[in-house]
Amino acid sequence: GIGVGHDSEVAFDAVDVSLDGADVVDDAREQVPQPRWDLGVGIGDVVRHRLYDFRGVVFDIDPVFANSEEWYESIPTESRPTREQPFYHLLAENGDSSYVAYVSQQNLMEDGDCGPVSHPSIHELFEQFDEGRYRLRRGLTH
Repeated sequence: GIGVGHDSEVAFDAVDVSLDGADVVDDAREQVPQPRWDLGVGIGDVVRHRLYDFRGVVFDIDPVFANSEEWYESIPTESRPTREQPFYHLLAENGDSSYVAYVSQQNLMEDGDCGPVSHPSIHELFEQFDEGRYRLRRGLTH
């Protein structure tokens, strides 16, 4: 997808979440429901981190973890998110700065109702903010 290199991204996943249906399969090989990762968020949507005070606009999505092992290992073991879920690349902002973040789906919530994001790179990738989301610039779509 379009995007900024993984090296410039900030690790912001530090939460321990237990998922319904994520139990260990016993010897009888029962079918255990898999966690459902369907936030319904796409490129151009505005999201907020569930634990940390920042929000951003999604500019790329990895269907499963696709960053470096070093990045993943930098998250404390007890709070590492599972790799088998979507990870979102965000043009992020907090009260102090703008940056690129890489966040697991379990740590995001929709936030388009709170208005646009003020990241300086937004206008390179997106057109206007409308109805809670940004529209990708023409020529950047597949």
